[in-house]
Amino acid sequence: MNSLLKVENVVKNYGDFCALNKVSIDVPQGSIFGLLGPNGAGKTTLIRIINQITGPDEGHIYLDGEKLKPSHIASIGYLPEERGLYKNMKVGEQAIYLAQLKGMSKADAKAKLKMWFDKFDIGDWWGKKVQELSKGMAQKVQFIVTVLHEPKLLIFDEPFSGFDPINANLIRDEILSLRDKGATIIFSTHRMESVEEVCDHIALINKANKILDGNLNTIKKQFKTNTFEVGLVANDLEALKSEIASKFVVQPAEFKSLNHDLKLNIKLAEKESSNDLLNYLSSKASINHFVELIPSANDIFIQAINNNTHV
Repeated sequence: MNSLLKVENVVKNYGDFCALNKVSIDVPQGSIFGLLGPNGAGKTTLIRIINQITGPDEGHIYLDGEKLKPSHIASIGYLPEERGLYKNMKVGEQAIYLAQLKGMSKADAKAKLKMWFDKFDIGDWWGKKVQELSKGMAQKVQFIVTVLHEPKLLIFDEPFSGFDPINANLIRDEILSLRDKGATIIFSTHRMESVEEVCDHIALINKANKILDGNLNTIKKQFKTNTFEVGLVANDLEALKSEIASKFVVQPAEFKSLNHDLKLNIKLAEKESSNDLLNYLSSKASINHFVELIPSANDIFIQAINNNTHV
């Protein structure tokens, strides 16, 4: 898959503090790329460099095959975590002004803004001042301004901040729709459930270093532990549990004595297969549940950070 954005060995220091240490990422065209990491890891610094708010001390960045240059600003839409609308300006006037800064004509901006305002059912806000809006309302306006000029690259830093669940779902669906229409998106968030919902690829930064990156599904497979969640039905649950525990590594069980259910997490050795486990269990009890446990993005985040911290 072609990369729209390539970051190569970027270094950024602030005095004696290293914010980024030879970080490289490839953001595939038409994908949603999760830029993850704990607070202070270096994510915001990298985003600021891509937006040319600051420059790298070393390394290079390429957008659509060209070395990053000032004219590329028009090809990027950036929604920062700390929003920045002018509180005393009217919503419509400000939206048109910001669109013109991205190279749109006033007429084109007004027409597209009307479409977006109708889509979000916020047409009544056009003549209001930003200070009259709630935080969530202002977030919607800034989201619209970010995507209005249809940039090649969109960068969303905590895009769901300030939204209730209904509007968070609205914005999530719009982000997915933008990707499906060809936009390439960098998505930075601490909400791992959002990563699961929208991201195709991820990179994890910790203490200025990239410690993990790749396709999210591929990474999940790499972090699998060969553990299976099974549900069994038998009359003597204690005896069954003891027998299984003598043969496999068994995690704590859940007992449901009314219907004779036993729920276990069973971790297999490297040489053992799921078929071996399934055949063994079916000879001992009735099986009503059998599924491999795949680590979540949250599990991977915690494990990778902890492993890196303890190195």
